[in-house]
Amino acid sequence: MSDGSYLRQPNRPLQVYAAVFLVVLYLPVLFIPMFSLNDSIYVRFPLEGFTFRWYAELWTREPVWNAMWNSIRVGVSVAVVSTILGVVAARAITRYRIPGKSALVTFIMMPLVIPGIIFGVALLVLLSRLGVPLSLYTVTLGHLIVCLPFSVATLLPRFDGFDPSLEEASADLGENGWWTFWRVTFPMVFPGIVASLLLTFTISFDEFIMAFFLSGTDPTLPMYIWGQLRFPQEFPSVLAMASLILFFSVPLIFIAQWVGRMGVSDGLGEGKSE
Repeated sequence: MSDGSYLRQPNRPLQVYAAVFLVVLYLPVLFIPMFSLNDSIYVRFPLEGFTFRWYAELWTREPVWNAMWNSIRVGVSVAVVSTILGVVAARAITRYRIPGKSALVTFIMMPLVIPGIIFGVALLVLLSRLGVPLSLYTVTLGHLIVCLPFSVATLLPRFDGFDPSLEEASADLGENGWWTFWRVTFPMVFPGIVASLLLTFTISFDEFIMAFFLSGTDPTLPMYIWGQLRFPQEFPSVLAMASLILFFSVPLIFIAQWVGRMGVSDGLGEGKSE
């Protein structure tokens, strides 16, 4: 009894540390929406007024919408391709005995620990040597390298919680591997696939380092925002655009994480019930 009650007692120092950590990490981000509503081109206190005109100006700027459309196209392409590759990789890792499996997983996850600037410079040098012109295709390639580990990390728990006996039962009933995947495996891992699509799209949409090295004449939205920072009169509109991206990205990330956790819990529950 005493051991159990001890484990259930809240860890006050840890709670205080977590609260301070969250405040330090996220409080500066909250200043972006606040200053985007300031009726001044200068970021300073006190605020001079309350206005939405910086948001209204965004609707009249064609370069902003061109850059946003470029980011959406790249993000959708990266999300689809990285999720397909993630499904294949996660299934192979969890279903088959692959020589050097640990080394393979480590290789796939390397972009999570290696600075993006190294991959950006390496890809830029490689593409230059091969004579490949920089464009949205090269940006897509760079974003794919960044997003693939996130897709695999999102899908691996889902495949781990999947009962392989369901696939075996489908095979015993005469289904081939293709239809077994679509009728049995795909519905079971679908929450993980949705989570991977949302997460990788958001990461690609916000990615700057790869776009900085691999962009051609068509900038993505983060590249356009970075280019506007040189002009003080453009800074309030940049803050407004950053606020819109923030309001869009944060809920999408939470939805992706929620869908991913729902899929894992459902899969484990079904496996146990069997």
